[in-house]
Amino acid sequence: MPHFPATARGRAAAMAALAATALALAACSSSSNSSSAAAATSSAPAASTSAAASASASASASASTAAKKVNIAYLSFAVNNSYDAPMLAAAQAVAQAEGATLKVFDANNSPQTQYQELQTVISSGQYNGIITQPIEGTGLLTLVKQAIAKGIKVVNMDQILGPNLGTDAPQVTGLSANVTFVPTEIGTKMGQLTVQACAAKKLSPCKVGYLYDIKASALDTAISGAFDAAVKGSPVQVVTTGQSFFTPTIGLTAVQTMLQAQPSLNVIVGSDQGMEGAMTAFTTGHITKVMLVGYGASAAAVAGVESGAIYADVAQAPASEGRLAVEALIKAVQQGTVSGAIDPVAGFPDQGVVTKADAKQFTPEWNG
Repeated sequence: MPHFPATARGRAAAMAALAATALALAACSSSSNSSSAAAATSSAPAASTSAAASASASASASASTAAKKVNIAYLSFAVNNSYDAPMLAAAQAVAQAEGATLKVFDANNSPQTQYQELQTVISSGQYNGIITQPIEGTGLLTLVKQAIAKGIKVVNMDQILGPNLGTDAPQVTGLSANVTFVPTEIGTKMGQLTVQACAAKKLSPCKVGYLYDIKASALDTAISGAFDAAVKGSPVQVVTTGQSFFTPTIGLTAVQTMLQAQPSLNVIVGSDQGMEGAMTAFTTGHITKVMLVGYGASAAAVAGVESGAIYADVAQAPASEGRLAVEALIKAVQQGTVSGAIDPVAGFPDQGVVTKADAKQFTPEWNG
């Protein structure tokens, strides 16, 4: 992964030495006339001193920038979430490698706690960098603007910071970087994959169970809305729903309930934690004909796609998010760099869609 070591100081010192040598040689060879030589000799030290002073100032500025301590407040959505754990681990690894300090604030899924934590971070005066992972897209906007106004660099990560969940463009003026997925893109891809799954089995109508994570959340509203738009006009019919709360065991119970209500289901759609619950339900119930479409690209999901237990999955990369967010924040604090929108799955095969044909090309970044 790219790092930015402080090599400017060494380069500046070398340039100063070369400048001094060149000026001395020029003075010695400028003329055979003794008065000219004397004049050249007398002027050379002044020029050399000026060049050395300039190089020294440049080296000092570079050293000052390189040595600037980065103190990061990391506002986690929920540390114990299996998806968030590798994100935090990657963030901590970059901070340690770059000599930055990183303090974790765990909101544990509470928007109110997260708001209060950000207030504390801003008022403490201890941090020159903040990473936000918002629980509610608009809940932190006012405080983030306050932090930026005070000169604190802010990088947003994973969840959208702002009202528009259909873009990864920064929605706050002065934000140093936005390392996020786009919820509506996830929903659109899951919808397209569901249509493909139904077509592959020539199912019309095609009965679908939709497994929300937290139905009332803005995230789920955006994903499900994009899913509905993608399947509109197709044989897909959502005939039952449930909630997994990003937890396989809760997903298991929800899927069992959906199957009892609609035993002729053809497809179940949801996050990877929900798909894990579904696979357990299928195993215990000896069910083989229901197809699964998920999102997350966890180790469990990618293995499921490879084995055929899951039809397809939409990739996410939490460890890449953590790494990219801290790298961008360090550059912002030390160099003033504004990185803008950063796509954590850029370069993934098939635009991040995991199918049986390409599953071996994906390296999962979380277990599930």
